[in-house]
Amino acid sequence: MHPGVHARERPDARAVVMGESGDVVTFGALEERSNRLAHVLRARGLRSGAHLAVLLENRAHYFEVVWAGLRAGLYVTPINWHLGADEAGFIVEDCEADALVTSRAFADLAGKLESYLGSVGTRIAIGGGVVGFEDYDGVVAKASPNPIPDESEGTYMFYSSGTTGRPKGIKPPLRGLPLGSGSMLEPMLTHLYGVDDTAVYLCPAPLYHAAPIGWSIAMQRLGATVVVMERFDAEQALALIERERVTHAQFVPTHLIRMLKLPDTVRAAYDLSSLRTVVHAAAPCPVEIKQRMIEWLGPKVYEYYSGSEGAGFCAIGPDEWLAHPGSVGRPMIGIMHIVADDGAELPAGEVGQIWFEGPAVFEYHNDPKKTAEAFNDKGWSTLGDVGYVDADGFLYLTDRVSHMIISGGVNIYPQEIENVLVLHPAVADVAVIGVPDAEMGESVKAVVQLGEQSRASDELAAELIACCREQLAGFKCPRSVDFVDELPRLPTGKLLKRVLRERYQTSR
Repeated sequence: MHPGVHARERPDARAVVMGESGDVVTFGALEERSNRLAHVLRARGLRSGAHLAVLLENRAHYFEVVWAGLRAGLYVTPINWHLGADEAGFIVEDCEADALVTSRAFADLAGKLESYLGSVGTRIAIGGGVVGFEDYDGVVAKASPNPIPDESEGTYMFYSSGTTGRPKGIKPPLRGLPLGSGSMLEPMLTHLYGVDDTAVYLCPAPLYHAAPIGWSIAMQRLGATVVVMERFDAEQALALIERERVTHAQFVPTHLIRMLKLPDTVRAAYDLSSLRTVVHAAAPCPVEIKQRMIEWLGPKVYEYYSGSEGAGFCAIGPDEWLAHPGSVGRPMIGIMHIVADDGAELPAGEVGQIWFEGPAVFEYHNDPKKTAEAFNDKGWSTLGDVGYVDADGFLYLTDRVSHMIISGGVNIYPQEIENVLVLHPAVADVAVIGVPDAEMGESVKAVVQLGEQSRASDELAAELIACCREQLAGFKCPRSVDFVDELPRLPTGKLLKRVLRERYQTSR
């Protein structure tokens, strides 16, 4: 389905609610405004297969812009507004954007992008006031509120977070299907999580990220209301669940940790009884954190493992997880294989790279080398993660290939160490990396962000190392601990370990 269906049947139903401002967009308004922008894009020469770049903060306009691109059969590329001008400019240039929509909030950033905008014939700014960009309201006001005559399904071209270098454009094929065809996500949301037009979905993360915008758009296809947080705050998330009677919410583990670290009195102050389903993904979740979430909210906590490339999809419900703690589930899309470095397939219990055999069809835009590396000679695809399956076929993630530490010839997976340290009451956030070591090749270092920075001391560092030694083999434990004010983590929860490693390489 699409907003037009709901606009005809329930024009006054809420499609979007902004958490902080309380602004509401009905399905009738979403349909009308997305149609107007679609007409503008067509009039400017954007035909099916053209590229629309979106550089916006979390705001209600985000949805009409994305829906305009999708209903016009375009590739839609959301851009992370936390990026610097060179990084954002690279994406605009690399995706070969024909149009760019931004807002007054990013006037300074937009002004620095000029050298990257050679192919961008249409430049529009919400709120106006951006040099070289047309005013959004003035442009769309003149356009027709009715659908364009040649509607067809567009799709996203997301860019990876650039955790291991330049971000890569993940380009699926454009199939030219009729508007409303949707994707596999909508029936999955209905089947796995019971989403229908009565659902109210809380989106706490930046809409430029794949899961937040992908799930929010899918919710609107199903007629659900999307409640968007302008920025994440642990207590405000609870307040919005109570205020809007949220039924479904999706978080990343960092969000869960921050909510669990709220005082008990704060957590108990909010009525969360409307929640039917809490989903988490994007990064592995420590077992104790997941256990505590289930104890707090009840058996409502679900998890999935996938990626923007569409290479496989695993899911697990609360009852299955309690029987297989730590697992991210069994595959629902694709046949899973655990493969050793030499290409041999591994039995249950042995750690190797995770590959999926199945229908994934994508390419990394303008990067045939990276595309080739994502597939093996059997046609299986990988997201670059490492893990193992148990005897029942449940998958457990151990880390990413690019994060692995090799110390004295032994493979060490940082995630296991991070899962121990993040539970320490003094720790707000942690990253474990390998740093150069003349004798061992690499040694294990913990980089820690404290809840109270004044507690940083040699004594606390020793305490954290001792905490690891109580639970892990000695060779896995950090040899050193550094305290920092903040870790380089994206608002999506993804940690930029590449940035950390580069700091220590440079300091050496």
